[in-house]
Amino acid sequence: MASTTSLKSLSPINPSSYTKTLNCLKPQSLQFTSFHHSFPAHHNLKVSKTHQISPSKRPLNTTTAFFFNKNKHNPSTTTSQPQASSDPSRPTKVQELYVYEINERDRGSPAYLRLSQKEVNSLGDLVPFSNKIYTGDLQKRLGITAGICILIQHSKEKKGDRYEAIYSFYFGDYGHLSVQGEYLTYQDTFLTVTGGSGIFEGAYGQVKLQQLIFPFKIFYTFYLKGIEDLPGELMSKPVTPSPSVEPSPAAKACEPHAVVPNFTN
Repeated sequence: MASTTSLKSLSPINPSSYTKTLNCLKPQSLQFTSFHHSFPAHHNLKVSKTHQISPSKRPLNTTTAFFFNKNKHNPSTTTSQPQASSDPSRPTKVQELYVYEINERDRGSPAYLRLSQKEVNSLGDLVPFSNKIYTGDLQKRLGITAGICILIQHSKEKKGDRYEAIYSFYFGDYGHLSVQGEYLTYQDTFLTVTGGSGIFEGAYGQVKLQQLIFPFKIFYTFYLKGIEDLPGELMSKPVTPSPSVEPSPAAKACEPHAVVPNFTN
């Protein structure tokens, strides 16, 4: 920046020499290659009555302040790793919930939509489904499952398929649980519990899917966290999983004492 003395030596000033002087004093524009913009600094200069060039005292606008300050290190706001938010009031105890899913061949399920238009199961085929679900002891009807499976890969060697499954378990007045993940027809798999409603609101965790008879009998073990203690009606001791298991006649007939309140049908 030129001094006052050096500027005074320019008097008397004619317009052309004054313009040349200002052009010499223009600072280079700031280049921000990531946005391909330049911010000319000479717009913030003003001339005093004594021909001094002084920077404007106006504060930087929000955009300029962001770029000037973005690389400044602030120890008070820097952490070595992200901090996970935690709610002390949210239960972290793992609760195991056992559920049997049984296809009784009375719901038109599953429906196979062969979108691949190939004779063998292929990528993109869809399988919507809905089956009945019972408590782990098979003494009460809980409701239904409802969802869809997207075929990812057919395994000729393993004589089965790999699906991406997205579905929910409906428990009448108790609410519902939603799950998503890999479903293999030839071995046990784990899916993620993505949430729920009613008494299951805020639930998270995983569920183990144990194939008994594809696609007619499946045994599930939920490992749930984030919710209050489940009612005893749902927490019965499970019958040992096997292909021969069947719901009790009362549960199958949906007798009043063998169903949960307003069970989903």
